[in-house]
Amino acid sequence: MGAREEILRRVRAAFPGGDDGDVRVPRGYRRRVPVPRGDVIALFGERVADRRAAVRHVAFDELAVAMAAMLWAREAKRVAVPADLPRGWLPGLEGVRPLADDPPLDPAALAEADGVVTGCALAIAETGTVVLDGGRAQGRRALTLIPRHHLCVVHADQIVHTVPEAVRRLDPYHPLSWISGPPAGRTLEILVVED
Repeated sequence: MGAREEILRRVRAAFPGGDDGDVRVPRGYRRRVPVPRGDVIALFGERVADRRAAVRHVAFDELAVAMAAMLWAREAKRVAVPADLPRGWLPGLEGVRPLADDPPLDPAALAEADGVVTGCALAIAETGTVVLDGGRAQGRRALTLIPRHHLCVVHADQIVHTVPEAVRRLDPYHPLSWISGPPAGRTLEILVVED
């Protein structure tokens, strides 16, 4: 018996069922943890901050003002946006020109944009992760991968507590981007809208 076979024999023997090849992998994942909704939202904010991303909680009627303040603070002049971004999110921001991704902006235009504004599919409190699936207000993947600044709007009802909860709600056939903090040299800001 070679070293490889010996290692595999030991691995099989370590699992219940022994060395007979019928190994049952335990799947006792935590599915739903009864946590108050406010605590889930607060945990998301804490975890996002732990990952070097800024987070701000606003009421729905404060969304446009908060977006304007965040974009003006970054001196953003041109901001890439998905073609289906809700009209109320960027209503006539003085000095900020939205660049609609319709037709798709080329990589050079995206690289020259001062940032991007999107929504998300959902967010995960436990990990401080935002998930985009190309759905409404999210655009295509390149839209969030190229600009150096990403401002993402997360509605409080989109925040789930655990990763298994998120996986159950996502469509595995959509292109999923899981964002846990900003990539090197980039910034991520999140607006949590509490309806």
